[in-house]
Amino acid sequence: MTNQIDYTIEHSPSYASLRLDLKKNETVFVESGAMAAMDSCIKMKSKVQGGLMKGIGRMLGGESLFVSEFTAEGKPGQLFVSPGVPGDIQHYYLDGNSLMVQSSGFVASSPSVTIDTKFQGVKGFFSGESLFLIKASGSGNFWFSSYGAIVEIPVDGDYVVDTGYIVAFEDTLNYNVEMMGGLSFKSLRTGILGGEGLVCRFRGQGRLWVQSRNLFPLLNFLNPFRPVKND
Repeated sequence: MTNQIDYTIEHSPSYASLRLDLKKNETVFVESGAMAAMDSCIKMKSKVQGGLMKGIGRMLGGESLFVSEFTAEGKPGQLFVSPGVPGDIQHYYLDGNSLMVQSSGFVASSPSVTIDTKFQGVKGFFSGESLFLIKASGSGNFWFSSYGAIVEIPVDGDYVVDTGYIVAFEDTLNYNVEMMGGLSFKSLRTGILGGEGLVCRFRGQGRLWVQSRNLFPLLNFLNPFRPVKND
């Protein structure tokens, strides 16, 4: 691996944070607002990576229009990064391939990595998840986050995952959203009564990352307790 940024993932998997040990004049891109602390030699700039259109695409994928650019000017420095959701952080090194990541999963990357979005079309609409995925491509370091712990699964053939638990997958895998057990009445009844419904079927050979928790049931649980304005 070339251009490897030194890093440490701390407090994993429940409340993981990322420590980046930047070399002299080394630069890293970080999700806007995720910086927790840093040495004073590190300077920050906000920019729209890849231009306005790619920035708007990232907004549709659940990310910020801007990314923060951090550079250790003149000497090495440490940068601490904390994702917005409590969970885990995973490192992945891109070498000319692409990685598909759940909406809002981007944490940090090398400047040589391109962050874009991929429209899921009907797959995203019927899955109940975001209509967009984050697409990371190029060469360099990439870090992504989850809600809960991250489990890496090597896929060789078919593999089925509930749509709410997908974190990331390599672009060598194809996927389709489908009803658990098919579209028969029995399958629909089983899915509704059993709490399972739409799943994602992956096919091919590559790595898949899933999270140990699903954020949407938590949001549904908390929704009745949210403050409401009385007339």
